[in-house]
Amino acid sequence: MLPSFPRNLPIGKSRVTCGQKSKSKLSKTQQDEILKTLKDRFGKNPYRHIGVPWEEVFERLEGNQEKLWSLKEMEVTGGEPDVVEFDKKIGKYLFVDCSAESPKGRMSVCYDREGMESRKEHKPKNNALDMAFNMGIELLTEGQYRDLQKLDEFDRKTSSWVKTPEDIREQGGALFCDRRYGHVFVYHNGAQSYYSVRGFRGALWV
Repeated sequence: MLPSFPRNLPIGKSRVTCGQKSKSKLSKTQQDEILKTLKDRFGKNPYRHIGVPWEEVFERLEGNQEKLWSLKEMEVTGGEPDVVEFDKKIGKYLFVDCSAESPKGRMSVCYDREGMESRKEHKPKNNALDMAFNMGIELLTEGQYRDLQKLDEFDRKTSSWVKTPEDIREQGGALFCDRRYGHVFVYHNGAQSYYSVRGFRGALWV
């Protein structure tokens, strides 16, 4: 039985004024390419989605410009998205970044815009929450991150920001996770911090 992934519900009031999400559309060729990539990965990793038929996932994705665009953004930034759950209550499939390490195209980012703008020097080019918003996805919660780690071993060399509860964020902190010594750890850091080996993993309901 698949681990239970809680739906990405908002945690408190957002502290971020996010940018405008892109309205880019994919060409028919681009749609076919991302669908083929997703199908191949789906077939190579059946343990992530036991009992979930690709045909039903395909029906949900085919022609869905918005979701396909988000999945392509997850792919081109190195996330290697794959299906990890079907939620019967809402009738949706959950795609999560399943790259072995935190996605390469999302490294060296602060947690959110407020944290990024609080830096007086050496500001990074972006932050995790704005990037996720502009990609049409959400950061994993700590619970989702731990459930993902039940499927395989991730972030053995890197770490990933996770959605931070508002009471922690109000005090200037943000949470990130990784896997070391065969165990999953959760840590805290200032939201303004960033490192070359820290990115974030996203989730997308389809």
